[in-house]
Amino acid sequence: MRIITRTVLILSVVSLFADIASEMLYPVIPVYLKEIGFTVLWIGILEGFANFTAGISKGYFGKLSDEKGLRLPFVKLGYLLSNISKPLFAVFVYPLWIFFMRTIDRLGKGIRTASRDALLSQEATKETKARVFGFHRSMDTVGATVGPVCALAFLYFYPGQYKSIFLLAFIPGIISILLIFLLKEKKQPVSTLGKGNFLSYFKYWKIATPEYRRLVMGLLLFALFNSSDIFLLLKTKEVTGDDTITISAYVFYNLVFAAASYPFGALADKFSLKKIFIAGMVLFAIVYAGFALQPSSVVIFILFFIYGTYAAATEGIIKAWISNIAHHENTATAIGFYTSCESICTLFASIIAGALWSNFGSSYAFITPAAIAIFVIIYFSLRIRSR
Repeated sequence: MRIITRTVLILSVVSLFADIASEMLYPVIPVYLKEIGFTVLWIGILEGFANFTAGISKGYFGKLSDEKGLRLPFVKLGYLLSNISKPLFAVFVYPLWIFFMRTIDRLGKGIRTASRDALLSQEATKETKARVFGFHRSMDTVGATVGPVCALAFLYFYPGQYKSIFLLAFIPGIISILLIFLLKEKKQPVSTLGKGNFLSYFKYWKIATPEYRRLVMGLLLFALFNSSDIFLLLKTKEVTGDDTITISAYVFYNLVFAAASYPFGALADKFSLKKIFIAGMVLFAIVYAGFALQPSSVVIFILFFIYGTYAAATEGIIKAWISNIAHHENTATAIGFYTSCESICTLFASIIAGALWSNFGSSYAFITPAAIAIFVIIYFSLRIRSR
């Protein structure tokens, strides 16, 4: 049986080009915003609000996708909104306009995520899902590696031309949208949850299986202390004092993540999702404990290698696991519920990490998640059935 179907391949290439477009702007947006008058506080408020919008909307649009029994309209609209917002960043510099464009960009992510993942799930069996999601995550991460490299190369030859990058990012974004029109889908069974308001997807918790509830509770406990990767980069800069090493470490992490995602998906399909996930959590605990101990530059790269391996052993596998135990007619709702709650937890996790760093020192911002990861490992070992 063919594992990487035409639909899986196209969706993965779509994510690759979309991530090139998004990640081209990742190192540019904070600098551009400061140049047009945004303070660090307002940049933080902007990013927090935009990402919260994306997070809270994933569940709603996932449920709406299940209600309609359709995926592609949400995938198309989501990628379209994210892409058209990029060149519009450079049109006006008014704060309200920037807030609106950044929110539209993140809303696009919220609209498409659950429907796209449900579409990937439809293309796989329970025995092949980890490989399918691993392959998609691998391609997505390749885009996340290529994007910043393109932006840095452009700025090397054209320093300060930030507006041009917003226009340049529109090109891979358009390619990603055009590729979606090569896909077709069959109408799926309609959700049994019924219609409701924006937060009605929370009703899925009531009909979810006990296994789904136990799994998501464990994952959200971990998410509540798994802060943004920006703290790893800040620690790297603190230790090395070198921007080049910091950026190189981030690119290296993405390369490892991309290379290892499919192999770990294959291992999970063969041995069990639970075993590979727990192995990934062990790696996470090692990395965060290592960062708490003031590592040298060489050790930092070793830790980023392990961190890329951890990400490959968990991210695609989590979605495969959730889709395996979700009700078929509510797959997008189940994924959307989890990803919405995860986004909210990640927001609080970053606040917790920032507070620990500011009040007790950077080591506490890393040793605390490492300790929580060990607790989560014990929880999964005792409370979650092997899959």
